Amino acid sequence: MVSDTKTPVVLCWHMHQPSYQDMRTGQFLFPWVYLHTIKDYSDMAAHLENEPEARAVVNFAPILLEQIETYLVQIEQWRHGAGDIGDPLLAALVAEELPETGTPAFLGLIEKCLRANPERIIKRYPAFARLAELTDVYRKKPELQRYISSRFLSDLLVWYHLGWMGETIRRENHCIQSLQEKGHNFTMDDRRALLNVIFDVLSGIGPRYRHLAQKGQVELSVSPYTHAMLPLLLELESAREAMPDITLPVHSNYPGGSERAGWQLQQAKTVFKRFFGVEPAGCWASEGGLSQATLALLDDEGFRWTASGDSVAHNSLNLAREEIPELPDSGIHQPYTFGDSSVSVFFRDDGLSDLIGFTYADWHARDAVGDLVHHMENIAGQSRGKSRPVISVIMDGENAWEYYPENGFHFLDELYRVLAHHPRLKLTTYNDLVEQPVAEPIRLPRLVAGSWIYGTFSTWIGDPDKNRAWDLLCEAKIHYDRVMDNGSLSAEQKELAREQLAICEGSDWFWWFGDYNPAQIVSDFEHLYRRHLVNLYEMIGYPAPPSVFQQLSQGSGEPARGGAMRPGHEADKPA
Repeated sequence: MVSDTKTPVVLCWHMHQPSYQDMRTGQFLFPWVYLHTIKDYSDMAAHLENEPEARAVVNFAPILLEQIETYLVQIEQWRHGAGDIGDPLLAALVAEELPETGTPAFLGLIEKCLRANPERIIKRYPAFARLAELTDVYRKKPELQRYISSRFLSDLLVWYHLGWMGETIRRENHCIQSLQEKGHNFTMDDRRALLNVIFDVLSGIGPRYRHLAQKGQVELSVSPYTHAMLPLLLELESAREAMPDITLPVHSNYPGGSERAGWQLQQAKTVFKRFFGVEPAGCWASEGGLSQATLALLDDEGFRWTASGDSVAHNSLNLAREEIPELPDSGIHQPYTFGDSSVSVFFRDDGLSDLIGFTYADWHARDAVGDLVHHMENIAGQSRGKSRPVISVIMDGENAWEYYPENGFHFLDELYRVLAHHPRLKLTTYNDLVEQPVAEPIRLPRLVAGSWIYGTFSTWIGDPDKNRAWDLLCEAKIHYDRVMDNGSLSAEQKELAREQLAICEGSDWFWWFGDYNPAQIVSDFEHLYRRHLVNLYEMIGYPAPPSVFQQLSQGSGEPARGGAMRPGHEADKPA
């Protein structure tokens, strides 16, 4: 046991994007990997670099790391005349010739250049705001589109990338500052200089986090390879543990799910070690999705800790009390183990995490941090005479900051500064808490399967559209298994098919299906999911069934933060 009397606080930031790349063509269908890298992943590293006494856990989905690497390879090949940049938006930034005005390609690029937070990104820069206003005029009056010049699109492309640039880069990089000061009439030299900055940021992400880990400031952890929802791969029926009346897909199980879940973790460790040079001690199972079978698998793969949401803890404690009525109320601020598993499970404080995600964006940074730390002090104070609590804030490392002024710069700067020097709270990592526990983990008989969202899997299964998506995946897996066993594919073809199947297994597709989500994003993701399935069928040489070509989901909702983030508690669930 550690003797330090401070209450441990763990800030765990989860970085992930699904596969936006069409593996058949090499093209990226959406730009979110490189945009979030230059805006969020770079800023999150810089805040830690600027406060050496701060510590955090940073979790990476391996498919994100591989996509960043692919961008770097494609840009290098383009520089040497050996290939194209596979992202249409990034390629347009340095294109010698832009599409003709008024063409679908031209108008498509304009639309893409407006996919940013209007208040925090577009309106922050008068030049960008004017371009957006002109776009709105042209959109409402198509007859004016013939008068748009390529200079307009050139400037819009530059401002879009400037708007998405990380705040720490904006404050320190002379190229970015000079482009912002210039404001318009950007030349090809300007655009290439901007690409060079983007390349440098992308290429620095892996080394920067590796260096922070080597210094002991950051513990790096990993998610399943393509951010798959392991409990559902293992057993679709696990969704009934927290929601007994849920309607499940026609297929009772994902075929060969245990083997696939194991492969997801093994591949994750392989990619992680290639990028960071070490084995991960911890695994943020996708979306905190855990079950007793998942814990057994994590144990088998050598992971020492994992984490989930506090509703999973409450469900598991309630179940345990049915078997052990005298069980004391130990709460969420403690490590747990379940059944025969030796993996330590930590639970995020959904209330604290949701304050950052949904409340503090409109507060003054000092007031927000003061309020958050006050809550933490209260939790620490309530533990007198008991074992010391572990306070866990676990959340997205990217989506929240888009809603904060200046990409959350002031909030994060203040948060690390205050917590790094707090007299009673101590920033630490989960691996340190496993190595030197402040309290022995509380052992419960069994974990009730669920995720950090409402303690259930309702975000990924149960809705008719989500269930249909699972049935499409199960059907594809049946054909995949037959072809993989019949000897018709070479070893290389099998490996490509294996990776394509993993992409289809990602949890993000199921997240977005259903009426709750915005129509445009649902359309984007359901189209991409079906394309990935079609690619899988092509790779195994089996004709894709007509059902794969039929629209899965439409969406019609307007959830908070565009649905990219969700609160942890059912009570906070949007109507």
